[in-house]
Amino acid sequence: MQDFTPFEIIDGDYDNGIVLLADHAMNRLPPSYGSLGLPDTAFSRHIAFDIGIEGLTRQLAARLGVPAVLGCFSRLLIDPNRGEDDPTLIMKISDGAIIPGNHPITQGEWDLRLDTFHRPYHRAVDQTIARAGARGRAPLVLSLHSFTPFWKQFARPWHAAVLWDSDDRAVRPLLDLLRKPRDVVVGDNEPYDGALKGDTMYRHCMIPGIPHALLEVRQDLIADDAGIDAWAQRLAPIFHRLNEDPTLHEYRIFPSRTGPYPG
Repeated sequence: MQDFTPFEIIDGDYDNGIVLLADHAMNRLPPSYGSLGLPDTAFSRHIAFDIGIEGLTRQLAARLGVPAVLGCFSRLLIDPNRGEDDPTLIMKISDGAIIPGNHPITQGEWDLRLDTFHRPYHRAVDQTIARAGARGRAPLVLSLHSFTPFWKQFARPWHAAVLWDSDDRAVRPLLDLLRKPRDVVVGDNEPYDGALKGDTMYRHCMIPGIPHALLEVRQDLIADDAGIDAWAQRLAPIFHRLNEDPTLHEYRIFPSRTGPYPG
């Protein structure tokens, strides 16, 4: 595992005001883990990573000239968008797929994955956000994810979604800008609720009071280069417009809907 890097930092202008995050950018595993007992086809599915998000994040970082942090390991190994005490941190089954390499799992192996993958990724996120806020101005943190077009038999009507807890400073203008062309359906805390204690946004933004939003794009819309390019063209000016609002560069604590903060 010495040659396996759990994160990638894309450098950019740290004074620009935006930091992009992509927790589930990649479907990679260190060679020592093999395939966790899964068929190769599992790693082309959403259970392994957020389809299209690596390419979208790279394009947006390049277009905007901003830093980004990408998770370089599959969520099947350990999920960086979960708190360390979350029982779904290392999944035994995901969307019907049993993961033999995750069950049974010893406490030693659980701790090893935290120390080797999860914690280094979050240290990189901490360091990148701190560097972007070094001049005392809060950065705007935008976390990118993708969701499946179907869940069981239900066809999801949303093209994109904005997920959030209780800090809506970036959320409300982002929803307005996404919906303004009237050519896409945008969910507000759909198909998921953005209040998840211990997740990336909770840990790095809610607790320190940093403006943020989590944006999900439906996977079939960014499953190829053309789709990624189209959504990068759509999102880059929206993110730039958000970034121009001085109120989105202030530290302000909001009470989480998940309960009190630790400490």
